[in-house]
Amino acid sequence: MAKADRMAGSTNSLLSLIEWISGDECHALDEPGLISGLGRRLQALGLPIDRLTLHLMTLHPELIGRTLAWAPGEPVEIHDRNHGMRQTFANSPLRKVMDSREPLVVGPGDSVHGRWQGIDIFAGRGLVQLMIAPLCNADGPVSAVAFGTRRPGGFTAAEVQVIERILPALRNTCELRVMRQVELSLLDTYIGPLTAQRILAGQIRQGEIESMEAALLLCDLRGFTEISNMLPSNSVLELLNAYFDKVIPPITREGGEVLKFMGDAVLAFFPGYDAARSCASALSAARDILQEIDRFEFGEIAPKVGIALHHGEVSYGNIGSGRRLDFTLIGPDVNLVSRIQTACGDLRVPLLMSDGFRKEACAAAVSAGWHTLKGFAETVELFCLPER
Repeated sequence: MAKADRMAGSTNSLLSLIEWISGDECHALDEPGLISGLGRRLQALGLPIDRLTLHLMTLHPELIGRTLAWAPGEPVEIHDRNHGMRQTFANSPLRKVMDSREPLVVGPGDSVHGRWQGIDIFAGRGLVQLMIAPLCNADGPVSAVAFGTRRPGGFTAAEVQVIERILPALRNTCELRVMRQVELSLLDTYIGPLTAQRILAGQIRQGEIESMEAALLLCDLRGFTEISNMLPSNSVLELLNAYFDKVIPPITREGGEVLKFMGDAVLAFFPGYDAARSCASALSAARDILQEIDRFEFGEIAPKVGIALHHGEVSYGNIGSGRRLDFTLIGPDVNLVSRIQTACGDLRVPLLMSDGFRKEACAAAVSAGWHTLKGFAETVELFCLPER
């Protein structure tokens, strides 16, 4: 083949790779599909790629980002990195690239950019050179991609140029994935998965309300005012975070969604067409919370809670003004669960439920008597769990 034909063929292959990265086929792939497809295509172009890694940074309360690692003939590795991993990467070329937003080519020895051979995804692979490039988003954290080779002498200048040519397209496709993940993570973190789905589906107009049946759970920290007056502000926040760590996991584990944090109180709902199942899930979550709180101590304080359970019909949707809206639950049944929770304190019991909830959940509960609740004309029979 003539030299001109080889150059034309190489250029066409490179353009095909760029089109693939930018096209619908690549866009439809998940992250492992993206990195494995890219690795194979780079090898088909003749590049000596022995390790390819993507370091996708995100905004998440528990994770700093995700690392994906590919090697020929191996399954893709996925490592979710928690915030504690910042220190592991602090003195490495990866961190240097993300901070400086400039690419680096590093060899096997020590350098002013730090060592990389000890990082889990590169260790023990005999790599002699890494080319690391930043993937800069229009906004938000900077991600990175690393191309590793075992070939003595590393990448040639022409091979580095090929990698540089694909970087803009790779940055764009990774940015779409990162921003989508950030969007989902933030919505899930601050408003919950069900509400997030409604927002992403376009239900964001003021007054868009729907009626739904749900089991309701309201958990309140007993004596919080007195406790907060005893402790400095930073200790109060530590207490609340530790307390919520005991309350929230049982709710989400049983399929509930936390709608509101109201100071030291948590309002959650368990939606579903099957009332019995929703109520059983809410009761199971409440039992788990009580077990967690029984073992919970904060210094010399042994916090106690009051939990109210009820099932009913609620209005769920947007309220607010103009561009400042909030998803919430409203209705008489929401008011009732709030009054039941107040009765927990009056009766000094950790849990109370309405009769309707008790029946749907088939709960082994005992009557706590009939009570007049503020705002309700008729007396309400409440039930508590048998003493443990």
